[in-house]
Amino acid sequence: MITELPTPGFSFELLATLGHARAGVLHTPRGDIPTPVFMPVGTAGTVKAMTADELRAEPLDAKIILGNTYHLYLRPGLEVMELVGGLHKFAAWDRPILTDSGGFQVFSLAGINEIDDDGVTFRSHIDGSKHRLTPEVSMNIQRILGSDIVMNFDQCPPGDADAAAQEVALRRTTAWARRCRESPLGVGQARFGIVQGGIDTARRLRHAAEIVPMDWDGHALGGLAVGEDIQETYRVLDEVAHTLPPDRPRYLMGVGTPADLSRGIAAGIDMFDCVMPTRNARNGYLFTAAGRVNIPNAANRTDLGPVDPTCPCATCRTHSRAYLRHLYQAKEILYARLATLHNLTFYARHVRAIRDRILADGTRH
Repeated sequence: MITELPTPGFSFELLATLGHARAGVLHTPRGDIPTPVFMPVGTAGTVKAMTADELRAEPLDAKIILGNTYHLYLRPGLEVMELVGGLHKFAAWDRPILTDSGGFQVFSLAGINEIDDDGVTFRSHIDGSKHRLTPEVSMNIQRILGSDIVMNFDQCPPGDADAAAQEVALRRTTAWARRCRESPLGVGQARFGIVQGGIDTARRLRHAAEIVPMDWDGHALGGLAVGEDIQETYRVLDEVAHTLPPDRPRYLMGVGTPADLSRGIAAGIDMFDCVMPTRNARNGYLFTAAGRVNIPNAANRTDLGPVDPTCPCATCRTHSRAYLRHLYQAKEILYARLATLHNLTFYARHVRAIRDRILADGTRH
């Protein structure tokens, strides 16, 4: 079952379902994205420690990566992006890119001076310079970046925000979404709407009822894994994800561990991103089929086995835990590259294995 999405050249094909879990394909002008999918995070135009060729190569074979509006706007800046012709050319990446709107970073990183109904005035976390981000500005930055999937500008409240703060965020996010929807983009740029609402299911469903009718190419759940208890995150996913339109891709923003991805897929989510595999790799934590490995542990000093004997990545095929521990202890740059490659490969294979099970055991469409 293939549904043509509002943006020409984009369609979503639902292949099979197993409970609420789905296996499909998001077709884009720059290539097909089998779903469910984990999207490596390339905040500043690079997935840290990885080259584009490494991301494209088997067994990682990343079909889509992320870039961030806030970071790329501040550095290298729009003048450079316009000069080079967009993020794809700048990063030598020929597959799809999704860009965050910058909203989460403005609220979490920047020194905020003022949030109002029109937008946000903030100071750069880099040099303290003052800037203004509105829905229109966010859309224009993403237009210049040339991303394939553009996220609408939203207000993401923290996990401990009270009901009043959540309501303000909902009202603004809905108003900003309308303005984003009306802002021009380039050819071949799809738009995803974002549903907020914290851990209150009724609020989430009410906000979805405001966002969905705007006719987005896909829908995202934002404002989860921002400080609330993980069981509350799971409850919201179980109660809300499957209610989003079945003919559009569903994206859970910024989540999470392999277990989180499994739970999200079971709830009906198709797309995920998180800095965890890359950040944990650099900090010495590697994911394996047998659990997480803390590479600095003394036990790894003389361990000549691979990080994960079931993993086909170049790191596990070529190097031992002892070697990786040595690189980590010596602060060698190569460690970050080898560890990141492994963690991203683990995430990609984890999600693909679930997809294979849905296709094998689920109901075909």
